[in-house]
Amino acid sequence: MYYSPAVGEGAFPKRNAADEKAAGVTAQYYKGIKRMKNLGNVLIVVSVLLVAVIVLCCCITTVPTGYTGIVTTFGRVEDYTYEAGFHFKSPFQRVVKMDNRTQKAVESLQAFSSDIQQVDISIAVNYSIDQSTAEKLYKTVGEEYYSKLLYPRLLENTKSVFSKYTAEKLVAFREQLSSEITALVVEDVADFGITVSAISVQDIDFTDAFTNAVEAKQVAAQNKLTAETEQAQLTMQAEQEAARQLIKANADAEQAKIAAEADLEVTKIQADAAEYAGQKEAAKNKAISQSLTPELIRYYYIQQWDGKLPSTMLGDGANFLIPLD
Repeated sequence: MYYSPAVGEGAFPKRNAADEKAAGVTAQYYKGIKRMKNLGNVLIVVSVLLVAVIVLCCCITTVPTGYTGIVTTFGRVEDYTYEAGFHFKSPFQRVVKMDNRTQKAVESLQAFSSDIQQVDISIAVNYSIDQSTAEKLYKTVGEEYYSKLLYPRLLENTKSVFSKYTAEKLVAFREQLSSEITALVVEDVADFGITVSAISVQDIDFTDAFTNAVEAKQVAAQNKLTAETEQAQLTMQAEQEAARQLIKANADAEQAKIAAEADLEVTKIQADAAEYAGQKEAAKNKAISQSLTPELIRYYYIQQWDGKLPSTMLGDGANFLIPLD
């Protein structure tokens, strides 16, 4: 507590202990107020910086590689998109990242064959969205374009294709089934900017009763094929044996014919040789007879005469012998 100085007294009167205590409390009070003011200023600065950072973060966005950024303002889709990279935007805008990379989905479906057999199918589809039409796809369908657009058409076309084949043919024509389903789905989603690169039927499963019936039929067919194969083998062996016998008989006959022709040729040659020899002898005799003259014949008679006179003589024109004795 302070007192105004009285005339003739000192400038300040003496203060007692209570006054000193009151003065100290007042000074601490003012110091506390000053500290609170400083703290408030710091909090204000921090708040401003925090708000600035938040606003700055809201104005910055990044789009990863392989994505397209769809820009919306208060829910309205803008007519431009962001490519991969760093971008500035309004704090009131939102960027939806649409994946342009090839994605894969595996689905388990059920269908019926043309002969009313239930088929459990495992099918895989590879798909992607076109970057140039991502904004249109998001505007017309949304982010759930697979469940809203692609999956229903995949299910519908799979059932349609499977219904054209019997249960037995479904297993044999798996690649053809995949091709037909792919062609139909590609055509259905092409206008929405969805590219279907491949659809493959991974597994086809039937009921136990049908599977057992098919196995029994296959076993019977296999047994029949085995029997037919064995019979065909026996028939082939018999035909081969008959062919060998025929070949042998033909060979023997040909050999006999060749031998007979050879014998005939030998006989002919021998006959020709004999005839030639006779002709040669006759020609020799003819040559000799032509070369004999009466004088030469007389000479041969003389040469062959043993010096004895004949005991008989046949006269000219006589038909009997006359003894010379």
